This record gives sequence, C-alpha cells and structure tokens, in this order.
Amino acid sequence: MAGTNHMYFEDFFVGQQLDMGSRLVTEEEIIAFAAQFDPQPFHIDHEAAAQSIFGGVIASGWHTCSMMMRMVVDGVLGGSSSMGSPGLDCVRWIKPVRGGDTLSVAYITKEVRPSASKPDRGVVVSLWQATNQHGEVVATIEGMGMFRRRPGAAAQVGDA
Repeated sequence: MAGTNHMYFEDFFVGQQLDMGSRLVTEEEIIAFAAQFDPQPFHIDHEAAAQSIFGGVIASGWHTCSMMMRMVVDGVLGGSSSMGSPGLDCVRWIKPVRGGDTLSVAYITKEVRPSASKPDRGVVVSLWQATNQHGEVVATIEGMGMFRRRPGAAAQVGDA
C-alpha cells in the first residue's frame, strides 16, 4: 500500500497491515553509511568483515532503521496527518542485512488511542517489520506516532 492517500488518526485500526514496498540494498550504500555513522570494521572493511562472526560486510543496524524509516515515510507518514513521534520502545536487529538483499517493510497497527488531553490528535502504536528476499525477519521497530484527527472527528466522538 505504498503511497497511501492522506491518512488521519481515524484511518488506523488494530491489526491493520500496510505494505511499505521494497528496496534493494547495495554494498556501496552499506559502506558509505557506516563510514560516516558507524565505522565498525564489519560494516566497512572487507577483510575484517570476512574474519568477523558475520563472514562479510553487513549493514549497520542504524542504516537498516534509516532505510525502514524512509520506506515508512514514503509509504504512509508522508501522506498522512503525522505529527511526529514521542519515541520508540523497542528496536531489534534480528538478522544481518547484506549488499544484494531486498528489504520489504510492513507497518502493523498494534494499538489506537485518542489523546485524553488533546482532542485534535491520537496515538498509534505500531510495529515495523523488515524482511529480506527470503521472507526472513531482519529487523523490527516498535513505536508510537501522533496523528491529527480528521477535522470534526473529535467533536463527533467526544472522547477528549
């Protein structure tokens, strides 16, 4: 469902799964990201990476999270009433991401709750799940997003 039309808080529901599409990861981008932000040897040095527990160059977990973030922005947040996020509760790097992998991301709604103090918004708790081309889960992010309510919705529901 990449490129979702403008979504408001009321458009999210528990159990909803939105497809954020997929992207090919290149070794060049893995090394470039790591050289700037996470220059550990198994991210930037072929020889050192070959001798590591990973057996080759892998993406930084932060790079994986950044790619997931971009896909979620392109797939849902950029076309929504997103007001940002109060934070993340859990980030897991489950399997290494390597050059040549194709990442797919699903945005799964876990909880939806109107704000008790600000009737113009609500909070959506979600799980972002990245899988590789083999269907293996490589990373997950659990977090919260604040979304503006549809104009007039707070007055109709009266849950403030």
